[in-house]
Amino acid sequence: MSIEIKAPSFPESVADGTIATWHKQPGEACKRDDLIVDIETDKVVMEVVAPADGSLSEIMAAEGSTVLSNALIAMFVAGDVVAPAQAVAAPEADSGALDASGPAVRKLLNENNLEANQIVGTGKGGRLLKEDVLNYLKNPSTAAPAATALVAAPAAVAAEMPAPSTGPSHRTSRRVPMTRLRATIAKRLVSAQNEAAMLTTYNEVDMSPIMALRKQYKAQFEKAHNGTRLGFMSFFVKAAAEALKRFPAVNASLDGNDMVYHAYQDISVAVSTDRGLVVPVLRDVEAMSLADIEKGIVGLATQAKAGKLTLEDMQGGTFTITNGGIFGSLLSTPILNAPQTAILGMHTIQDRPVAENGQVVIRPMMYLALSYDHRMIDGKDAVQFLVTIKELLQDPARILLEI
Repeated sequence: MSIEIKAPSFPESVADGTIATWHKQPGEACKRDDLIVDIETDKVVMEVVAPADGSLSEIMAAEGSTVLSNALIAMFVAGDVVAPAQAVAAPEADSGALDASGPAVRKLLNENNLEANQIVGTGKGGRLLKEDVLNYLKNPSTAAPAATALVAAPAAVAAEMPAPSTGPSHRTSRRVPMTRLRATIAKRLVSAQNEAAMLTTYNEVDMSPIMALRKQYKAQFEKAHNGTRLGFMSFFVKAAAEALKRFPAVNASLDGNDMVYHAYQDISVAVSTDRGLVVPVLRDVEAMSLADIEKGIVGLATQAKAGKLTLEDMQGGTFTITNGGIFGSLLSTPILNAPQTAILGMHTIQDRPVAENGQVVIRPMMYLALSYDHRMIDGKDAVQFLVTIKELLQDPARILLEI
């Protein structure tokens, strides 16, 4: 039985998608729900799976091509594996492991300064797949034998090949096209800077109370919540949710000339992935416990890095938190995540001398940055919002007591 494979139905905010990687080739057997192809949109990577046991009979949209919502991209035959009728951009039979024609494979090779003949291809006819490159990066011992590139070369030709240069390395450049996701991120960031009246206010917080609390209850927390670890992010998310209740303008968004005030706290948490920065949303944070927040953040981060986030996971946030501290950032100015009106930036914890009761003491300090849209938020409210977060973190009991 022949089945049409179509692109997913894109929401109104997504005009089209790009075929990123074909994971199955015509004639290659697959099971029901096996991943067939990745389609990259401006916001997420969408997966298309096999509708039944069988194989692709024909690919109609090559890797790198643009497809519309519900467009026909391939034909599938359920049941016995069939020979391919026609494959767009299919590898030649003798291409072997040197075939890296797919844009996803080329991108990985370019980004990691690799050559195709370094890696053993496991695809049909020795074709190099995206998974082969990822596995090689995890375990370089899977490299192709050194003689692979010369197998088909006559001895005389091999003898004429120039010896490797022992001099200084050559000055080289690589041109790598932006992914749709990264290009969209770039446009949004530039738009936020050009359209918003963006300001940033700074403060610092003594992390001693939070660190002491984690040290005292870390083991008990993990045991009580089935292995969920107590991190710093849950305290910041919970403190932000409480502060947002007190300063509604910080929890608002702009819709044309209208200011929309939200009676709930859906906090976007920035996650860095290979494809770019994404901001999945924790819903109804005001009703979540610290354990629920930790589980939610871990789940979203895992989905993000595996490319499993849906459009729904990243839409509708009312406030954003980003943590550059995990990469060592001491101080930065975060850019607004439109249409939100504010974003909180966390940074690395650093022991610094501070004055306390007339004495100079060393404390683990973190700089906080709040960028906000001055069109909606007055400076007074922005500063007091950040001070509120500082006070809640320096006295965590305030979070529980909501004072």
